Amino acid sequence: MSAIPVVHAVTDDLVLGRGDFLDRARAVMRALGARGALHLRGRLHPAARLYELALSLLSSQERTGCWVVVSDRVDLARAARARGVQLTSRSLRVADARRIAPDLAVGASVHAAPEACVAAEEGADWVVAGHVYATPSHAGMPGRGVALVRSVVAASRAPCIAIGGVRPEHVGALIAAGAHGVAVIRGIWSASDAERAAIDYLSEYDTHRGG
Repeated sequence: MSAIPVVHAVTDDLVLGRGDFLDRARAVMRALGARGALHLRGRLHPAARLYELALSLLSSQERTGCWVVVSDRVDLARAARARGVQLTSRSLRVADARRIAPDLAVGASVHAAPEACVAAEEGADWVVAGHVYATPSHAGMPGRGVALVRSVVAASRAPCIAIGGVRPEHVGALIAAGAHGVAVIRGIWSASDAERAAIDYLSEYDTHRGG
């Protein structure tokens, strides 16, 4: 398997619902290239719509090297020929997903070190750990802090992707804590120029990795 992406642009229902979503998504995929992943996550969107969007981005996946990753749905990811699936607490276990779709890269969302350890033991290719900083996605709940990343990295051999209120200026601290990369929603999609925002995250990564 090729290297796990270091910047993951994660959608939500508002992002997916924009009329210009596909144009913005293609621009973000161009910016991130093979070091990025675009996660199609939309809990209120019908499966048929997510499948349609994944198919629409397949050519960009092939051209840019940026991964298309489908949240939760192993069947959709396989049918649309996405590179991976991101499992959540509502999804199949990692071991079951591996058995059903051995050709897919599998990520698992975790909130504590023991969960990360189990996901890695079952064959997760990466874990997304959060939420690290305060974020509107978890209104009223304080972030778990960089300590979460440190504990996940210590407990799991799977690369750790930090999520939750991550801004470009946070990337250095997260890399120093052992994170393989970052996952971002608003930091990219709420920017006036999503492509430029994606580049900013990669630039910060390169600064702190010496890339």
